[in-house]
Amino acid sequence: MYIADYKKFDVLNGRGLRNSLFTSGCTHRCKGCFNAAAWNFAYGFPYTREFEDRVIADLQVEGIRVAGLSILGGEPFQNVDGLLGLVRRVRAECPGKDIWIWSGYTFEEILADASRTELLAYCDVLIDGRFMLERRNLKLKWRGSENQRVLDVRESLRERAAVWLKLERDGL
Repeated sequence: MYIADYKKFDVLNGRGLRNSLFTSGCTHRCKGCFNAAAWNFAYGFPYTREFEDRVIADLQVEGIRVAGLSILGGEPFQNVDGLLGLVRRVRAECPGKDIWIWSGYTFEEILADASRTELLAYCDVLIDGRFMLERRNLKLKWRGSENQRVLDVRESLRERAAVWLKLERDGL
């Protein structure tokens, strides 16, 4: 697995101060994608145990309240094997940190694949759906087009149906 980019202390990709990891590789190839360079599975730098240790350490920085980890792409769900170890470690070693994940796959498409569902189960918020240039809306929070949803993963998995994140839907 390759990493397209990593941003420590990011405020754009999710609620609160976050660390954002951008995976490489995406076969969706959405027209108008903001990160088309990351379609290439070999773009950026190799994912290593040392890099993973850095991400964990950055989530545990003393004196700064980091809310959690955001995982974007490329397409994170086309990098399941590489990400499972990281999200397991975040859960085990970083109590109180949440995990947000962006995907061109819909919640329903993710549920149709057991390995993708396993990765999703470690996450708290899913922003799902392919970016659609014709439905782009720059006023939306955390998503680029109106077809995309901001979902509460725990509730969605419990209901086996997409459940919007309440604070996002309510405009807060």
